[in-house]
Amino acid sequence: MSFGDPNTPYNPQTPAAQPGYPAPAPQDMPGYVPYGYLPYGTYVPEGYGAGVPPLANWGRRVGAYLLDGLIILGPLYGLGFIDLARSENLATAEPGMFFLGGVVYTLVMAIFQLYREGSTGQTTGKRVLGISLLREADGGTLGMGMAFVRKLAHIVDSMPCYIGWFLPLWDTKRQTIADKLCRTVVVEVSRT
Repeated sequence: MSFGDPNTPYNPQTPAAQPGYPAPAPQDMPGYVPYGYLPYGTYVPEGYGAGVPPLANWGRRVGAYLLDGLIILGPLYGLGFIDLARSENLATAEPGMFFLGGVVYTLVMAIFQLYREGSTGQTTGKRVLGISLLREADGGTLGMGMAFVRKLAHIVDSMPCYIGWFLPLWDTKRQTIADKLCRTVVVEVSRT
């Protein structure tokens, strides 16, 4: 084949190397996104351009998870201990009004955090630590239903000796198994 051969199809969207010419570098191709942000060839949300946010590191993700756990479960344990302290015999102590109040708080806060993560991409812990959960394909938020499915998918992260929770330490997209199943990424954002 020679340059200009009528039997050679030409597609300007996928430039190919011509004999005698080097193949174009990926950064010279239209729509190029550096590897590690979003997969090559996926939609980059408008306004992101070259400023696609970097992926969140594992430390921030763990910190946000622990902070959310403290916010959701902390009052339950605190109020439960108040009930225990008020009982005369710890061996026969039964849940009281404080513990039941803690259970109601925990359920309401868990649903609220799930709603926030689905609608804004950030729980309270994620917002404090400057990270956000987004769909990998288009950078949009998940919605409450998919945020719930992702929480359920974290069961898979725990199954093989909790290895899924540590996967972001060496994965190129810094995803857990649940992130891979739900096609999500956690990125750094400005703290508000």
